[in-house]
Amino acid sequence: MLFSGCGLLPLSVLPPLLSKQLYHRFIKKKTLYMEDIEEDLLTTFIDILKKNPKTIVLTEGTDPRILEASSRLLASNFLHPILVGDPDKIYEVAEESGFNIRGSEIINPRNFDRMDEMVEMFCELRKSKGVTPEQAREILYQNNYFGTMLVKMGIADSLLGGATYSTADTVRPALQLIKTRPGNTLVSSCFILVRPFATGGNEVFAMGDCGINIKPNEDELVEIAEETVRCARIFGVDPKVAFLSYSTYGSGKGEDVDKMRNAARKTKERNPDLPISGEIQFDAAVSPRVAKKKCPQSEVAGNANTFIFPDINAGNIGYKIAQRMGNFSAYGPILLGLNSPINDLSRGCTADEVYSMAIITAAL
Repeated sequence: MLFSGCGLLPLSVLPPLLSKQLYHRFIKKKTLYMEDIEEDLLTTFIDILKKNPKTIVLTEGTDPRILEASSRLLASNFLHPILVGDPDKIYEVAEESGFNIRGSEIINPRNFDRMDEMVEMFCELRKSKGVTPEQAREILYQNNYFGTMLVKMGIADSLLGGATYSTADTVRPALQLIKTRPGNTLVSSCFILVRPFATGGNEVFAMGDCGINIKPNEDELVEIAEETVRCARIFGVDPKVAFLSYSTYGSGKGEDVDKMRNAARKTKERNPDLPISGEIQFDAAVSPRVAKKKCPQSEVAGNANTFIFPDINAGNIGYKIAQRMGNFSAYGPILLGLNSPINDLSRGCTADEVYSMAIITAAL
């Protein structure tokens, strides 16, 4: 057992991605805190980027949180930030805020030397909507659209935005310009939740969809589940999937119950080796004691670590309860299903969260 400042942390519950490094750190320090988990998680992704350095567009160049994260990234050699905005305003805010961004790359949409090329490509991508070059140019003066086109043109590898605008303003340009991967029909999202202690289960969880699809149907839930599983594995989670409901294997009735049951069945048919339960209530999904009473036949119940919610209401409320009352760190929303890595920030994000999400986004 490892002892944290918050309680007991069995080494066995750490995901494979983290266990070895954290074990050696524990041997030296004799304690393990939240910062250790978060630092170790980032170290894994930083190591990926060191082998293959990337660039990331940060669309809100005048936001102090973006500038603080950029200053930290500029001090490294694994991820190069590209700031979008007016250089004079960006440097002014950076100086006022006390952040060193010397050596940063700043691109102003108003005098971008490849704007004609960008406009032409944009018009081609949006030709079904009859967008004219004049309309395209005006749209591309918006930082979110301009940044997304930098990724589309191969000038940048990834994008992070949303510290000052809505998720829809991040997702809309991505859907229109980057588009979904072959085989995908929608963009979804998940949150990875991490805390440095556990009471009998894994301490790293995946939750989807908590930020994009308002009321997905059962076929959309299948795609959401498969993308969430793929993301969970990147974070070292061995997925055990629970399709959540107010019913456990027929204990309740209703359209939403049928939806989750059918989605679980279809996902299992497509992924026969993936441990899946559903429909299932949250207590039965995570508590071995409750699971033994409610669904002793389930292969997942009591040990679920990848949660699929019936709609955005449940998902958004669920991850925030875990974050605020369960002392979890929440990474996300991580956008899933796109051709290029593009992610959204919460408008309440901190500079540390911008820094972490930039690294995660670029490494995906």
